[in-house]
Amino acid sequence: MECEKAGHEVAFIRMIDLEVRTCNGCGGCGSSLDKGGNGKCVIKDDLPFVDEEFMNSDAIIVAAPVYALGPSGQLKQVVDRFGPSHDLAFLTMANNQRIVDGKTGDQLVDPRNFKQRYAGLISVGGAKTQNWVSFGLPTMHLLCFPSQIKVIDQIDAYNMGSRGNPVLDNELMERVRKLGQNIASAVGKPHAEVGWMGDEEGVCPVCHCDLITIKGTTTVECPVCGIYGKLSVEGDRVSVTFSEEEQQRSRHTFAGKMEHYTEIKSFGAIAEPKIKAAGEELPKMLKKYEGYKELSKKK
Repeated sequence: MECEKAGHEVAFIRMIDLEVRTCNGCGGCGSSLDKGGNGKCVIKDDLPFVDEEFMNSDAIIVAAPVYALGPSGQLKQVVDRFGPSHDLAFLTMANNQRIVDGKTGDQLVDPRNFKQRYAGLISVGGAKTQNWVSFGLPTMHLLCFPSQIKVIDQIDAYNMGSRGNPVLDNELMERVRKLGQNIASAVGKPHAEVGWMGDEEGVCPVCHCDLITIKGTTTVECPVCGIYGKLSVEGDRVSVTFSEEEQQRSRHTFAGKMEHYTEIKSFGAIAEPKIKAAGEELPKMLKKYEGYKELSKKK
């Protein structure tokens, strides 16, 4: 409503009313991009409707309930199904190849993929104890970083069980209105001109979440961004410093996505010789696992 007040056209999608099936890992999206197609998911359900609305958007505000630590399955279904069809590195490299091949117009990747979009995230949980919703906001970032959508504000709306109804909490509703205003103010501006607008800075300066992976040394990792930082302790205060270089290779940046693209594209050269060397023995090795103790629903 705040975005609408600012003059933007808005639309609301209630995901629970739609059928978005589970990704089956077929690789059809990536294969389509490599062969000059649009890279869209081959499963036939309501995802194309969501996809088209997303492609037409300049910003998204995503809210999801947290039932058990992380957001509900509808969000993760969309995350998995968008896959390479929304990964900016895959799309850019596919488009560059088409340009080299002399392709033009509709033969190129849909230009809407390269829009600089913004996002606001709202994780909604009933628990009064915040660690019962600890994977809410971090998991929601998975929807944004493939397309390089810049998250500029986020709200961890936990303790909803004690509020009765969100509209009864004036402070919370004002905060949500502020998120809408922040998104509205960012639309149309280059990413470089829009900074973080949220209330909480978080430990990580990129995703502004508080999750940190510790592996026995003072070198720690943001599991959302995939970047390394240095942990230090002064008294009972803990802080983590992330260098500018590390921040620039976050999954939220193009450089970070190119790291993953390069890794994925290297698999063929590594795996194919192994498969070829196994020859007819590989199907035999797999045979004993086919349908092993598999249960099926009785009619």
